[in-house]
Amino acid sequence: MSTKRDYYEVLGVSKGADEKEIKKAYRKLAMKYHPDRNPDNKEAEEKFKEINEAYEVLSDETKRRNYDQFGHEGVNGPGGFGGQGFGGGFGGGGFEDIFGDIFGDMFGGGFGGSGRQRRRGPERGDDIRQSVTIDFEEAAFGKKVSIKINRSEECDECHGTGAKPGTSKKTCPTCNGSGEVRTVQRTPFGNIASSRTCSECNGEGEINESPCNKCHGNGSTRKVKTIEVDIPAGIDDGQMIKLSGQGEVGSKGGPRGDLYIVVNIRKHSLFTREGYDVYLEMPVSFAQVALGGEIEVPTLDGKVVYNIPAGTQTGTVFRLREKGIQRLRGNSRGDQYVKVVVETPKHLTERQKELLRELAKESGDEVHEKKRTFGQKIEDMFKKK
Repeated sequence: MSTKRDYYEVLGVSKGADEKEIKKAYRKLAMKYHPDRNPDNKEAEEKFKEINEAYEVLSDETKRRNYDQFGHEGVNGPGGFGGQGFGGGFGGGGFEDIFGDIFGDMFGGGFGGSGRQRRRGPERGDDIRQSVTIDFEEAAFGKKVSIKINRSEECDECHGTGAKPGTSKKTCPTCNGSGEVRTVQRTPFGNIASSRTCSECNGEGEINESPCNKCHGNGSTRKVKTIEVDIPAGIDDGQMIKLSGQGEVGSKGGPRGDLYIVVNIRKHSLFTREGYDVYLEMPVSFAQVALGGEIEVPTLDGKVVYNIPAGTQTGTVFRLREKGIQRLRGNSRGDQYVKVVVETPKHLTERQKELLRELAKESGDEVHEKKRTFGQKIEDMFKKK
């Protein structure tokens, strides 16, 4: 009877696992127990053999079907996995491919002799994020602003090469210009090639023996740059404007990064904003709401005259169409909502007090509909008890 563990148990997957799950589990275990990561560790070496054996069977449709039906005996017969072992190779192309992926993750190179060169090419510059603060009206109608940013610029002495004018960089003798150093290691499974970034040139493939005096070999210097930014009408607090190609300079001829402008908007003394609508609390006198008439209402476009009806109650909201914020990428505007707030006078003359007493006497308590209704509610509440 076989003493081998169940292959599904070895990889930690269920019997219904698909090809993707099996491959993912194998990659994780293979990297964990690989001999290069566990030198002189016999236990790890045995586990590595076990998970490879399990994957060789479960990754092959025919072998997996035989294993599911007959167990280990179904794959250890003639032509089965047991007859091949690990001494002569790693089976078919699929198994070899995944080993190539794993060794690429571990060492930066490919499987066997098919490595990838790591020499650095052109690289895009970093993005820059900067904020600007504008007034409420400027956000509503748009504005062009100037901002200063501190960013890297191509060195005007070496023109980005990093080498002193009249000199040039030399091919790295350690990696022969490839940017990586490859080694071959003997393992129980044969020779395995691996690669790492060359420490002599840091993956550049070149050595700068005479660095530029101005940029010290970086190829770029820091400068303060003034940039004009068009703030679009309708922009809201916290929104960003992207300026492509205005970020940090790239290396080796790579493109610049982008500049992101975060817009902050100062609070207004009168208006508040929700989306593209503007809100205003309008203080009015008791006489104005009682008698009705024209009032002057401030808007973003200036004052407008609005006729409020007699008897308007405090808290009433009326709308001024198209007096709000212009919509981004559109020609229409939001509305302005005006909330009427009746101001109660704090300092009355004797004459004013006398007039109010006459008004109260003339109107009577029961004439005030709101007060009458409120009093009736109180009376009804106590009647229920």
